[in-house]
Amino acid sequence: MQPADLLGYAAATLTTFSFVPQVWRTFHTRDVSGISLRMYSIFTAGVALWLAYGIVLEEMPMILANALSLVLACSVLVMRLRFAKNAPADGAVRDVVQPNEGRSARPGP
Repeated sequence: MQPADLLGYAAATLTTFSFVPQVWRTFHTRDVSGISLRMYSIFTAGVALWLAYGIVLEEMPMILANALSLVLACSVLVMRLRFAKNAPADGAVRDVVQPNEGRSARPGP
């Protein structure tokens, strides 16, 4: 194995497995309020293109890393769509203000 391949596998391992904590947390908590649907959609499409590029180049580190990254990113994306009952469409975290929050209970000035 060439040193460049080792470098590629090391980079692929680190960047790919960086998704595991997000997938794990989202799966267990079902909290998707901080996940941007737009960002993960664009990111997932980009990973799919990187995978296609790796296949064309026949570069195994690129193929393996992006195939696994695509599975993990798709997992987060599916959970974002499935668990997002009250989450904003763009994934932004918004403050929720209760009707009487910060105001006195009695009417008047």
